[in-house]
This record gives sequence, structure tokens and C-alpha cells, in this order.
Amino acid sequence: MGGFGRYLAAALAARIASEGMGMAVVMLALERTGSAAHGAFVLTAWLAPHVLAAPLAGVAAARARRPRLFHAGALAGFATAVATLTVLLGRAPVPLVLAVAVLGGSCGPMVTGGLSSLITGLVPAGPGRDRAYGWDAATYNAAAVTAPAAVGLVAALGSAGPAMAALAASGALAAILAATLPYEEQGAGQGPGAPRAGLGAGLAALWRVRELRAVTSATTLGFVGIGSLTTVSVLLATELGTPGGGGVLMTAFAVGALGGSLTLGRVTSVESGRLARWALAGTGAALAAAACAPSTAVAAALFALAGVCDGPLLTATLRIRAQYAPDGARTQVFTLGAGLKMTAASTGAALVGVAADVPAAALLTGIAGLLLAAALLHTLMAAPKPGRPDRPDHEGATGTSGGSATTAAGPRTPEGP
Repeated sequence: MGGFGRYLAAALAARIASEGMGMAVVMLALERTGSAAHGAFVLTAWLAPHVLAAPLAGVAAARARRPRLFHAGALAGFATAVATLTVLLGRAPVPLVLAVAVLGGSCGPMVTGGLSSLITGLVPAGPGRDRAYGWDAATYNAAAVTAPAAVGLVAALGSAGPAMAALAASGALAAILAATLPYEEQGAGQGPGAPRAGLGAGLAALWRVRELRAVTSATTLGFVGIGSLTTVSVLLATELGTPGGGGVLMTAFAVGALGGSLTLGRVTSVESGRLARWALAGTGAALAAAACAPSTAVAAALFALAGVCDGPLLTATLRIRAQYAPDGARTQVFTLGAGLKMTAASTGAALVGVAADVPAAALLTGIAGLLLAAALLHTLMAAPKPGRPDRPDHEGATGTSGGSATTAAGPRTPEGP
């Protein structure tokens, strides 16, 4: 298996472990303590550190003398935390369990953006790298489809404990595979004489570079809606007379997203910013239609369509980060962007919990509105300022995603996670 093939295997294994945690933690807590709320507290402790740990993880990765060892160690720490929670949850004092969850969650940014940032060192610049981002995005969507199903199946055959243990094993496999990747030999790490970005470099890049600012702001707003979609899907299915059908709706969305990332996400003739806008707008429009669906079957079809539209969004986002992030802050840009989206999703989940008595159709319409607003926000923020040439708002953009950076002369072509 080549270097990029091993990367995809490592990324898929790590993201399966990450995606399965939400369901497995709650199921294990319910099984051992009789309280789903206990699992929710542990899950909150797991997710909360992501945005705070993201810049620290990015700086540490950029400054590591042995980047391969750092990435493999972060994944090993992630897997160890999952395994430790498997043993302690419901059996050890709550403060200890929460502390382990916080430590494990702090490794989370390296499972998402941290891994994706390695692609520039594994795949040469050009159309091949653009397609590589499409495949990377597919690992997120594939994990979103398979992880909850695998956790549910293992738990049904035995208990939630073995399901959590399986996630820990998946994380350990990711760490082992990451330790074999050849990105250090291909220039992924910074050389001894390379400039070292400070702790705020990633945040500064996200704010100062127009393309990064636009996509980060838009996806963060959009993920406030996406984060509440799981809860709203359960409420919508119940209102449509199919209690328990929320899983069907979210599975349809995830399968559609996987298909979208493998098809639309591999399109290289559309400029990445435009692809992101279309993805946000298309997802919002499909979910707005689903809010008016007369049955769960029709809603599932529209959720699948929304997923197809959502599929290329991550691909476009990763391409933009790779193309416009400064060399010294690239990992920070990836980890921070992922952390902000996860925090936004957590906020959306909390908000819909407060508004759970509102009709599901109205809530889904609100989610659609957020996504459409995100598309509009990107359009406004990505437009060059009046009186300035239409060029990347970033001095020293490397254009590492293949082809030249987007300019007034025309958009760059190629791309794909």
C-alpha cells in the first residue's frame, strides 16, 4: 500500500473511532449507570477541548522535531483515552472520568484537521493533490455512515463495552499506520531553518486571508445548523408518524454526503470557493424542502439530496485551507478550522435542546435558513474589497493545492478529503 493509501486507512480508522464516540459513550453510561445524562456530561468533556486545543496542537505539530512521532503519539493518546474510558466509565469517580475525557478530547484536533494537513507532504502539488482532498473528505463521510452502525451492531450482539473497545482498537490501528507514513521524507515537516509560527499565527491567518476568513466564517455558521440536525431529524420523523425514523433520515444524509464527496467532491473544474457556496446553498434548499415533506420516505429522499450537496463542502474547505494557509501555520489553520466547526456544531445541538418544543418542521426550516445564510455570508466575504485587485488577500500564498492561486485572470482548476 502506497503512502497515500496508508494515510487514507489511518484517517478512516481514526475517524471511525471519533465518529463512534458520541453513541458509544452514551450507550455505555446508560448501561452501567442507568443515566444517559451521565454519558452526555462525559461526551461534553470529550468535545469541549477541541477548539481550545486546536491552536496548541497545530503549534506543537509544526515545531515537532519528529513530526511522524508527534502525529502517531497524538493518535495513540486518543486511542488510550478511549480504552481508559471503556474501563472507567460508570465504575470510577466522575471527576477522574471527566479528566480522562478532557485529555482524550484534546487529541481530537489531530484526528480531524491535523491529519488532513499532512496531505501536502504526501501528494505532489497539482490535480492529484486536489483529488486527494476529495478522498480525504470521503473518509469523514464514510466514518459517519459506518461508525454508528458498527457501534450499534456490536452493542446489540454483546454490550456497549466491547463497542467502545472496538473504537479504541480502531484508534490504535490509526496510530500504527500513521507511524509508517513517509511524509517526513517528502517535506511535510518544517526544516530546521524554516520560520516557526507563533501560537496566534493560525487564528491570524484565518482572519487576515480573505479566502480563509470567508470559508471559516461560512462553515462555522452553517455547522450551527448541522450540529442540531440529528436531534431535529428524530423530532421530524416522530411528527411524520415514524418514531425511531430519525436514524433513517440521518443515515440517508450520511450516505448522500459520501456519494457527494466521491462524485461532486472530485470535480476539479469549479473554483473551490464557488463549490463551497453551492454546497451550502444546495444543502439548505434540500433541507427546506424536507421541512415540508408529507412522509418519512419523502423526507429521507430529500435528506439524501441534502447530503449529496453537503458532500463536496469539506473537500472545498480543505482545498482552500491547503492553498491559502501560510507554510508555518498550515497545521494550525487545519486544526483551528476543524475545532471551530465542532464547537459550532455543539452550540447548535445545545440550542435545539432548548427549543425542543418548537415544531420540527420549523426547526428544520431554521437549519436550512442558517445554511443559506452561510452561503450568502461566503459570497459577501469572499468578494474582493472595492478598489483592490481581485487577488488572494494573502502575501506569500503558496498555492500548494495544485495550480496557481485564484486571481482575476481566472480560477484555479483541480481538487478533493
